[in-house]
Amino acid sequence: MKLSPLDPKTPFRLFRGRVFMGMRLNIFLRMMIGYLAIYLLVMSVSVYAIFKLRQFNQVTGYILDVDNSILDYEEKLIDSMLSQLRYERKYIITKDGALYDEFFAAKNEFTRHLAEVRQIADTSQKKRSLDRVKAYHELYLSLVDEEVAFVRRSLPYSQKWYEDQKERASDKVLTELEMLEVYSRQDIYNQMKMLGEAGASARRVAIVMAVVAIVLVIGTSFFITRSITRPLNLLMDKIREVSGGVFRGDVNIPSPPEISELSTAFNTMCGKLNALDKMKSEFFSTMSHELRTPLTSIREGSSLLLEGVGGAVTEKQKRLLAILSEESRRLIDLVNSLLDLSKMEAGMMTYTFEKADLTPLIHQTEREIVPLVESKKINLATEIAEGLPIITMDVERILQVLRNLVGNAVKFTPEGGRVRILARSVPRGVEVSVADIGPGIPPENLTAIFEKFQQASISGSYRAKGTGLGLAIAKHIITSHGGKIWAESKPGQGSTFIFVLPS
Repeated sequence: MKLSPLDPKTPFRLFRGRVFMGMRLNIFLRMMIGYLAIYLLVMSVSVYAIFKLRQFNQVTGYILDVDNSILDYEEKLIDSMLSQLRYERKYIITKDGALYDEFFAAKNEFTRHLAEVRQIADTSQKKRSLDRVKAYHELYLSLVDEEVAFVRRSLPYSQKWYEDQKERASDKVLTELEMLEVYSRQDIYNQMKMLGEAGASARRVAIVMAVVAIVLVIGTSFFITRSITRPLNLLMDKIREVSGGVFRGDVNIPSPPEISELSTAFNTMCGKLNALDKMKSEFFSTMSHELRTPLTSIREGSSLLLEGVGGAVTEKQKRLLAILSEESRRLIDLVNSLLDLSKMEAGMMTYTFEKADLTPLIHQTEREIVPLVESKKINLATEIAEGLPIITMDVERILQVLRNLVGNAVKFTPEGGRVRILARSVPRGVEVSVADIGPGIPPENLTAIFEKFQQASISGSYRAKGTGLGLAIAKHIITSHGGKIWAESKPGQGSTFIFVLPS
């Protein structure tokens, strides 16, 4: 629009246009725009993160509330079904009313669990599977009732036919319960996959926002970048420490209010985690102390009875007492391992360090494992390089590590297999490796197996029972000696456990 010099509004409009032109070139306004953009970006990231965290919490909560509960119920239903089969068969043979009462109790338990799991079943597949479980179970119960009626009246009947029919019905119940487990695990997998995809999307969005933030920060002020990235990096380092089991909530850095509140919440969380971890360690320590004395008494008492102190003992009683003594010994070893691990975690384990040669310890471990090696016809080969340096170590503790590693290797090696122990000098230390030709360890478990109560996921005939404490204790011992320990493995190609001690 053309302005007339005589128009009284002309000076004001000219002034306003010059101001806006100056504002577009003003450094302060550019910085304010940059600050505003950064603020909006940070707010967007926060809202997006909260939204994603809420989504993750909803999915994980759903998994815990539904699918994990269904898996728990599936185990209970299988146990109840097996109990019914066991008591029902015993009753048919012995006609003992107490056994029928046990069968009736197991049946009621099965019915109750089935009703409860039907209430939380969330898919049509699971509901149909549970309906079939109910139908097959009712068929099984009707067969049992018919057979019990014949037994109680002492009437002749085709026992073989009833056994076959009951077996078919119970097999179908167990098969449907296994399918229920498959459905639940598939749902868990699908939900976890969805979480992974959402996490990948969140990472991509975060990366894009981070790039934009860097461009804006470079264009405005290095100080703003420093004041935001430094506390975030420090907080990320602390989060990594927490993921590694270190709960030190000592984050105290100058930062914007939002990050400061996050640091306070992080410190509070670390304090609670630390208290919980301490409570857990104290519980295990107290429990172990309280259990060790009665377990020792049980073991000694069974040994005395086995020796005939209380009178003559039959062969069957001797076998039972031997089993009792062995199980007591195993429990005592578990209690001692818990106590050792509690002391190590609390930094209260006492080590007696002395200069010693590692070679005799390896030979001693080799001699101790000979009976198990011969029973499994395993080829145990030991190679010790000449001139190994003298190590400053606690002899008994290092011997404990060797026993654990060699024992595990022999345990997981099939009959007629091979276990190899190698000791050699390395720069500033000695390296010992124990290799087997067992089933191997999945890559994702190579680090986790050194955590307490963690074991590798090994299936098939190689599955072995254990407490999951041996490698955790071994790691504490080697670390306390200033060394390091790790595992190398490929599934199906055996495993090699290696530790290095400084000389």
